[in-house]
Amino acid sequence: MQGPTYDEKLLQNYVPVFVMLPLDVVTLDNVFPNQDTLEQQLKKLRAAGVDGVMVDVWWGIVEAKGPLQYDWSAYRSLFKLIQQCDLKVQAIMSFHQCGGNVGDAVYIPIPQWVRDVGETNPDIFYTNREGNRNPEYLTLGVDRQPLFSGRTAIQIYSDFMKSFRESMSDYFEAGQIIDIEVGLGAAGKLRYPSYPETQGWVFPGIGEFQCFDKYLIADFKEAVTNAGHPEWELPDDGGQYNDTPDRTGFFKSDGTYLTEKGKFFLTWYSNKLLIHGDEILEEANKAFWAVSGIHWWYKDDNHAAELTAGYYNLKDRDGYRPIARMLSRHNAILNFTCLEMRDWEQPAIAKSGPQELVQQVLSDGWKENIEVAGENALARTDANAYNQILLNARPNGANRNGPPKLRMFGVTILRLSDELLQEYNFKLFESFVKKMHADQEYCPDPSRYSHEIGPLEPSKPKIPIEVLLEATKPIEPFPWDKETDMKVDGVAGLVGGLINFIKSVLFFK
Repeated sequence: MQGPTYDEKLLQNYVPVFVMLPLDVVTLDNVFPNQDTLEQQLKKLRAAGVDGVMVDVWWGIVEAKGPLQYDWSAYRSLFKLIQQCDLKVQAIMSFHQCGGNVGDAVYIPIPQWVRDVGETNPDIFYTNREGNRNPEYLTLGVDRQPLFSGRTAIQIYSDFMKSFRESMSDYFEAGQIIDIEVGLGAAGKLRYPSYPETQGWVFPGIGEFQCFDKYLIADFKEAVTNAGHPEWELPDDGGQYNDTPDRTGFFKSDGTYLTEKGKFFLTWYSNKLLIHGDEILEEANKAFWAVSGIHWWYKDDNHAAELTAGYYNLKDRDGYRPIARMLSRHNAILNFTCLEMRDWEQPAIAKSGPQELVQQVLSDGWKENIEVAGENALARTDANAYNQILLNARPNGANRNGPPKLRMFGVTILRLSDELLQEYNFKLFESFVKKMHADQEYCPDPSRYSHEIGPLEPSKPKIPIEVLLEATKPIEPFPWDKETDMKVDGVAGLVGGLINFIKSVLFFK
């Protein structure tokens, strides 16, 4: 049977599309149920031209029985089914808790034997100023502390990833698993858990700093002492989760964040996050890595919600390019979110700038000569959302004579669901996939559109923190077209956009 024919020049504009599988496709008790139903759904995705699927591989499921006791059997069955349906796999090493974040319909905690350590030593968890603990992810303060049956947190993550690679070696060798995304914090993103719904946060609250466990307190005290300011303390004027910036001493127009003390703290706070990601990726060698899209208060001078999450990003300081520079030594891909969002869809009070934020972060990645990929933040099935994703995937449009000026490495859609599979929604989704593929048929060989999949490579030499911080100097982002040149159309596009605008105002967290 003859395969499809391609316009080889247009094919260079191809952006592969992946779809996230349900969070509990493997259940908490490590069972892969509903295989027949999933098989039908996967075949439908394959027929629509989808390139692959993204799968959360939960630490809390695989290593649930005890330290170094891994059970990969359910995931092997899942990957076998995906392979039979001729789809590729993006595997997420999910070291965080599922439950308490937007879209978390199920509860999958981190392993009980780790939580048991927290019963006697709650400082293994991120902590806010009031002393509230967050068991969603281990504080980066214990990255090098041998508190877990003699292992450090980084050793735990490293052992887990090594076991995954060994257990899934046949799927790697077959080219089935093409990306590994390493979860590096809350919700799997490199950030502090600064806006937890479980502690009462609601959008667009600024969130709170999460550095009050004893390990990070001691680290900060050592840092200020070495800097000649032993009298400096962690901020006590950062406000509470649902404050607005002007109600706090730290973020107000002439607030602490502009002082020498405030700048020192924010540099330390963001650098700890940078080092955390760098050290784990040192273990992972090559990863497909994610950063959160915190777009609210982006248009306010203080960028408060970004700062509490660990992104020291201001008008005169780029908080994302140092991350991109760090990633460059690991041959990693920067994965960003909120690709579907537009400024006018957000409530004015939040001073949101998702379009500018995406433009800044993707530009930072490209200017540091790394690939960038992304996903939508909220489940959307309307033409407006798809067209915004298409614009971000190729900011200057497709080039009918060869590669485009700018092109994302891939896009993952949140998530496989009954809503997505509804007849009208799925027809629109099929059109979106075709436009992402630059009007070309599904191409099973990534090398034909310059996405060669090579062997894992060791990390390059460590980049000194001073060199990473040179990237904080702001630069102009690449220009974006006003709209995509390859739109999807739909009668329900305007209606769907309006519905999702209402959802974003009422329900977005």
